[in-house]
Amino acid sequence: MSRDFIPVNTPLLDGNEAAYLAECVRTGWISSEGPFIKRFEQGMAEVAGRRHGVAVTNGSVALDIAVHALGLEPGDEVIIPTFTIISCAAAVVRAGLVPLAVDCDPATWNMTIEGVEAALTPRTRAIMLVHIYGLPVDLAPILDLARKRGLKVIEDAAEMHGQTYRGAPCGSFGDVSTFSFYPNKHVTTGEGGMILTDDDALAERLASLRNLCFQPQQRFIHEELGWNARLTNLQAALGVAQIEGLPRTVEIKRRTGRLYDEHLENVAGIRRPVPRTNYADNIYWVYGIVLDDDVPFDAKEAMRRLAQKGIGTRPFFWCMHEQPVLRRMGFMLNDSHPHAERIARRGFYLPSGLALTEDEIARSAQALKEILA
Repeated sequence: MSRDFIPVNTPLLDGNEAAYLAECVRTGWISSEGPFIKRFEQGMAEVAGRRHGVAVTNGSVALDIAVHALGLEPGDEVIIPTFTIISCAAAVVRAGLVPLAVDCDPATWNMTIEGVEAALTPRTRAIMLVHIYGLPVDLAPILDLARKRGLKVIEDAAEMHGQTYRGAPCGSFGDVSTFSFYPNKHVTTGEGGMILTDDDALAERLASLRNLCFQPQQRFIHEELGWNARLTNLQAALGVAQIEGLPRTVEIKRRTGRLYDEHLENVAGIRRPVPRTNYADNIYWVYGIVLDDDVPFDAKEAMRRLAQKGIGTRPFFWCMHEQPVLRRMGFMLNDSHPHAERIARRGFYLPSGLALTEDEIARSAQALKEILA
């Protein structure tokens, strides 16, 4: 293996991160009570075009609390994409709800209106929209359907910081939306998440749920079980600095996508990310590759060969309807979603971090060409 290994992600922390962290240490505000928390919540609400932001410990618990706060009844059905991370299905199941998985578009990797319409039953009460890897879901037809049917909408914008849909910010749609701030995201706090809404009463409920549902007048008397999911002031300080650099971050990501496209333009055997649709330009959260069927090995083998050449990669999501834990619980047992099944087996992404250099992009692309030759 090459000594100059290129990791799949390296964050960029070259703004005010160190200065803001030092301010936290100097002032002693290191817990979940501190001035950077509100600044971060307000900053992300502004990025997403929302009235309220509620900071939490990670993107998964953001989904847990968001789903719980909508007041759905046990046994209600929630439509989710099968091609997503387990957090989406877990939030639905933990709330006592039933996940209904839908297939993805083979080009954009996102759920479609056709899939949603086919999955609807009289017990469907909500849709979880999850934007995947760089392009948003085509939202308009699904949101229109949700309005007509009176369905709740949760928008998982975990990978979409700074992305737009028809000019409106991702994270601004639905009853509630969520973000993640894991180190590979466009805004990172190390670990962290955010729940956003325009509903004043819902925002108050979300804030209570993330703070163990303490009562304002009697702190240790509880009417409801909540979560201890508070973000720290230290993490929020990182987040505030990261938001300041978000426009540059988006440009770096799109430049990475353009450079990979140039290097891989005429390479046979792969499908590259769709650069744009009629509703959005790709933000290239990651640069994903799907191997054609005539390539005589799958993504797992491609990643092994690339690792031998010093190139870090990560596999695509595995389908929700094929997850052993969900199948043991009796969910989605008869599902078949061929597009998602195929890209889960033949898809992976190349190094895509913000600190990636032009030389590392070229080396990664060249290594991919070599294993395909």
